[in-house]
Amino acid sequence: MQENQLHQLDPRELALNSATSSYNRAHHRFVTLLAWGTLLLIVAGALVTSNDAGLSVPDWPTTFGSLYHIPPMVGGVKFEHGHRMVAELIGLLTIILAVWTWRAERRSWMRTLGIVALGTVIAQGVLGGITVLFYLPPAVSTAHATLGQSFFCLIVIMMMVTSRKWMEVSPVVVVERHWPRLRTLATLAAMSVYLQLILGAAFRHSGIKLLPHLVSAVVVTAILLWTTTRILAEHPAVPQLRRPARMLLGLLLVQLGLGFAAYLTRVEWGRQAAQPALSMVVATVAHVAVGALVLATSVVLAVQVYRHTSPQVETVSAPAAGTRAVA
Repeated sequence: MQENQLHQLDPRELALNSATSSYNRAHHRFVTLLAWGTLLLIVAGALVTSNDAGLSVPDWPTTFGSLYHIPPMVGGVKFEHGHRMVAELIGLLTIILAVWTWRAERRSWMRTLGIVALGTVIAQGVLGGITVLFYLPPAVSTAHATLGQSFFCLIVIMMMVTSRKWMEVSPVVVVERHWPRLRTLATLAAMSVYLQLILGAAFRHSGIKLLPHLVSAVVVTAILLWTTTRILAEHPAVPQLRRPARMLLGLLLVQLGLGFAAYLTRVEWGRQAAQPALSMVVATVAHVAVGALVLATSVVLAVQVYRHTSPQVETVSAPAAGTRAVA
């Protein structure tokens, strides 16, 4: 057995991860559908910003004075009203999710997550309306974009903890003996990505200059590289850690390339453009979408690190039931 040994799970953790709630395939698939739908909503929002279509529909909650009439989907209206239609669908699905989770889940913290998700999507809709009513104030628009990313992470977490692997497979737990602890690194990685997305949203909505976003990108890249390479070097035999670490590393490389493309098309080549060019729209929307995936993956990795590592050094004479050694 290597130096990073396994230890028996804490009884409270066993209670949290035991079969207090059985696997519900239909519920899990519904959460997965909502997660993909939320990513589509983020893309739809990025299309609004990238096409300068934020005030194409000048009223809210009505659309050109009507709650039911669908306007001609032309020009910026197709992006702004299309975004609203996707948002309404996600809101409806979130109501269903909250009710379903409350009735089907026996884990109290999962029921709480369902209610928090519902509250978040309501707040997100209100912020979206305020951005229209007050003519796109940068602070509110940034909060709107940031809260959308937070909602996406919340749904991804619910998707993960309702999966069969999470609920039916006993977690492998490795003892951490190096400084800094992986828990510290993984938390720092998720927080740094979140801050980076806030700065990116503030720049897109003309709230700040580009420089803070660029400086933060360097710091975030260093932290993510440190975290992922450490996991891949020390715990390659733990798939719950290895897989999100590999995904995060791959997404980081893609995001850096998209960030450079967005900089060229928007800042360098788009200065004199009368309207957003297709290359700029594609690059910036892809940059926002992959950024959401980077954030969600970093959060998933942090959760898995907390579940599969222990900061305490323990001596184990024999593997406990439900655990296995990492050779």
